[in-house]
Amino acid sequence: MRDNNIKPQPVIRGVKHEGRAVVLELGGEIDMKCSAKVKDKFKKIFRDKPPVIVVDMTEVKFMDSSGLATLVGVLKWCRLNDSELRLAGLSKGVRSIFDICRLESIFQIYDSRAEALSQ
Repeated sequence: MRDNNIKPQPVIRGVKHEGRAVVLELGGEIDMKCSAKVKDKFKKIFRDKPPVIVVDMTEVKFMDSSGLATLVGVLKWCRLNDSELRLAGLSKGVRSIFDICRLESIFQIYDSRAEALSQ
């Protein structure tokens, strides 16, 4: 039974500027219900044309195909605009989606945010 007093946390946990990178912190479940919000946040980030975008997914518990499609679209934008997309902190479950779809070779995936920022 769900506790109605517990408010679900937003999927977008924060946006920070760290050096030349913009870090988008995501968490929870990235699915069809929230993919549009995530896409809109990326559009706002794109306005500044950052050289590096790090997506910190340490707190992401689940991601479906719509979340994956959003990240593929972001990767496409980055390639067209001479920007780098780096994914960090993927759980085993989320990482397996990239492996199954054979996308681990086209995305830059790092174990941690710190590692992604140090490159």
